[in-house]
Amino acid sequence: MKPDWDKLMTKFADDPVRLIADVDCTAKGQPLCETHGIRGYPSIKHGDPAALEDYNGGRSYKDLETFASGLKPLCSPMNLDLCSDDEKSKIEELQALSSSDLDAKIKEEEEKISEAEKFFKEEVEKLQKKYTELDKEKEEKIKAVKDGGLGIMKSVQVASKKKKEEL
Repeated sequence: MKPDWDKLMTKFADDPVRLIADVDCTAKGQPLCETHGIRGYPSIKHGDPAALEDYNGGRSYKDLETFASGLKPLCSPMNLDLCSDDEKSKIEELQALSSSDLDAKIKEEEEKISEAEKFFKEEVEKLQKKYTELDKEKEEKIKAVKDGGLGIMKSVQVASKKKKEEL
């Protein structure tokens, strides 16, 4: 993916609206990656720099280029002219909050995300355990069938067919 990403960065290098960049999360970029919740590599994020979203599309150059070409400036406090009346109203409501109240609201919403991720992880662990149990059960049943004479049955069948063909 790196060569395609480098090609994409070159294509959009002088774009006045879109920034295509990479960050080394194992070196100097680590604090930035932690701020934006980067947990796996490579990760692709897009959107408002203060509230980046995960990109889950294709990873080929064509997919990335198509997605990047479709990106446009977003509604934000810095681009109110791009906001609907509802979005402007929500921004004004949030701007009216004290810094501590806004921090509390952000923390509350981030906790909802953490809870969703925790729930998902716990349920996947349960599924993994169940999968392991089912796989073991399946393997035991297959072994029992094979140990019960399936191989001999197949050998007899082949021998019988061969004998008939010889006649």
